[in-house]
Amino acid sequence: MLRLEHSWSWLALALAVLLGAKPSACGPPPGPRPNILLLMADDLGIGDVGCYGNTTIRTPNIDRLAADGVRLTQHLAAAPLCTPSRAAFLTGRYPLRSGMVSSQGLRVLQWTAVSGGLPPSEITFAKILKAKGYTTGLIGKWHLGLSCASPDDHCHHPLNHGFDHFYGMPFSMMADCERWELSEKRAVLESRLDVCFQLVALATLTLTIGKLTHLIPGASWTLVIWSAVVCLLLFATSCLVGALIMHADCFLMRNHSIAEQPMRSQRTTPLMLQEVSSFVKRHKQGPFLLFVSFLHVHTPLVTTENFRGRSPHGLYGDNTEEMDWMVGQILETLDTEGLTNSTLVYFTSDHGGSLEARFGNNQYGGWNGIYKGGKGMAGWEGGIRVPGIFRWPGVLPAGRVIHEPTSLMDIFPTVVHLAGGQVPQDRVVDGRDLLALLQGTARHSDHEFLMHYCESFLHAARWHQRDRGAVWKVHFTTPIFQPDGAGACYGQIVCPCSGNRVTHHAPPLLFDLSRDPSEAHALTPDTEPSFHQVVETVARAVAAHRQTLIPVPLQLDAADNTWKPWLQPCCGRFPFCWCDRDADPR
Repeated sequence: MLRLEHSWSWLALALAVLLGAKPSACGPPPGPRPNILLLMADDLGIGDVGCYGNTTIRTPNIDRLAADGVRLTQHLAAAPLCTPSRAAFLTGRYPLRSGMVSSQGLRVLQWTAVSGGLPPSEITFAKILKAKGYTTGLIGKWHLGLSCASPDDHCHHPLNHGFDHFYGMPFSMMADCERWELSEKRAVLESRLDVCFQLVALATLTLTIGKLTHLIPGASWTLVIWSAVVCLLLFATSCLVGALIMHADCFLMRNHSIAEQPMRSQRTTPLMLQEVSSFVKRHKQGPFLLFVSFLHVHTPLVTTENFRGRSPHGLYGDNTEEMDWMVGQILETLDTEGLTNSTLVYFTSDHGGSLEARFGNNQYGGWNGIYKGGKGMAGWEGGIRVPGIFRWPGVLPAGRVIHEPTSLMDIFPTVVHLAGGQVPQDRVVDGRDLLALLQGTARHSDHEFLMHYCESFLHAARWHQRDRGAVWKVHFTTPIFQPDGAGACYGQIVCPCSGNRVTHHAPPLLFDLSRDPSEAHALTPDTEPSFHQVVETVARAVAAHRQTLIPVPLQLDAADNTWKPWLQPCCGRFPFCWCDRDADPR
C-alpha cells in the first residue's frame, strides 16, 4: 500500500510539472522527498564521456543518464585533486575553510594511518540528511582520513560524518596497490631506502677495514655489528616496502571493521555492485542517500577480464567502459526496484583526468577534451572542469543542457534543500542550490565569482558577467610545464602549486572562456578594452572573499600527514595484517 501511494504521489507530481506548476522557491518540490544517488568517478576526464564529445570510448549508460536528464557543461571541482575536492563536495565549502589543504606540497592524505582528515566539526550533507530521516550510505573511496589519536577513535571515519553504512577503501586506489609500473609512493621510498642502505653499507665496510687495519682509532666490533644490522634492516625494508604499502593502505572496510586486507582488486568491482544492490533493496522504502564513489578510473586501472582489450584506448579506455557498465548496473537496480522516478541521480568526477599518468608510450590517464591542463592544475580548465549530470524523471526536464558556471560544492545545498533541511547558518557555505537552474525556473547560476585554489594558494578566479554573457578567468599563478612546450608536468606525479616551478603573473593572465574555452589566447589591454575593468573587478572579489576566511589547522601539512604506526588499521599485529572476512560465512 505504501508503494502504491508512493507511485501515485510521483504521478501527481509529474502531472503538476507538465501543467506548469512550479515548486515553492523557499521549499523542496511537493510530494515525497526523493532518494538521492550520487555517483562519482575518480580521475575521469570530461573528454572521456560520449555526451561530452568522445566518439571512441563507449559510455552508453552515462550518455543515457544525460539524455534523460540535465547536463552541465561548466561544472567545476573546487580542487584539482581528490582529498580537497571531496572535502568540498561533502561540505559545500572551499577546502581551505575546513583545513583540507596543505602549504607544504602534501596535496592529498599520504597514508591511511595519519592523524589528518575531515575535521569532526565540519557538517556534511550526509549529517543533515541523516538528521532529516534519510538512511545514508557510502560505497567506494573515502580518502578523507580515519582516526585522530588512536586507531579506534574513528574521528574522521565516514560513520562520524553522517553515513550509516560504509563499505570501501578508507584510502585511495593507487598503482602501488598492484605493484604496477607506475608508482605513487613505493618507487620514491625504495629509492630513498636504497640510498640509505648504500651509505650505511659504505660506513660498515669502512669501519670493518678501519678495525682490521687499525686505521680508525676507537672502532669496535660492536659498532661494526650494529652498523651491519642497520644495513640489513634497510635492505630488507627496501625489498618489502611494496608489500608493506599494500597492507597499510590497500584494504577494504565495512563500517568500522576491516573486511579484506590487503584487498584483492580483481574482485572489488563485483563486491561494490553487490553492496549497492543490497543497500538499495534494504532501504527501498526510503528515503535514502547513497554515495557511490568509484575506484575507477584511477591507476592501476584494475579491469575485469570481460572488459580488457575492448577499447581502442588501451587499459584506460577498458576501465572507463567498465565503469560505465557499472553505472548501468546501478541504474538497472533502481529500475528493478521501481525507484527510478523517485530517485535523483547525479554523476560527476572528482577532478580532471591525469595527463602525467603515462609510462613509455602508454597513456594511463584521462582526456580533458578541448580544455587545457589536467589533474593537479587548479587554474587551467582541464584540471577542474568535470562532467555534471542530473536525472530525476518528471521533475527535471530531459535533454536540458546548461552552460552556466556550477560547482561540485553546489550538491550540498541542493540535496539539503530537497531533503527539507537547512543549510548551516554558523559558517560560510560556498555552494548554491541548483534546483531552480536545473528545472529551468532560473536563467543564471547564483555564482558570480568562483575561486580556484591549488593547496592554500589562489591560482585563478572566475567572473560570470551576466549582463554581457561573458565568463572571465583571471590567472594569478600557473605551473611551468615540463619539458618546454608540453601541456603538463611530465616526469612528476602532478604539477606543483608553489616554488620555483610556477610562474606568478603581474598583471595576471586574462581569458574570456565564453569565446575561448581552451584558454589558448591570453587577452591584453590592446586586445580587450575591458581588460583593466575585469582584472580590477576580480581583484575586489578576491579581497572580499579573503575577508571571509578564518585560519584553521591545515590537515594535510606534515604534522598531520605523516605515517603514524600507532594509527595503522590492521587485522592482526602489524605488519602481519591479513584477513578476508568477505569470504567468511555470515
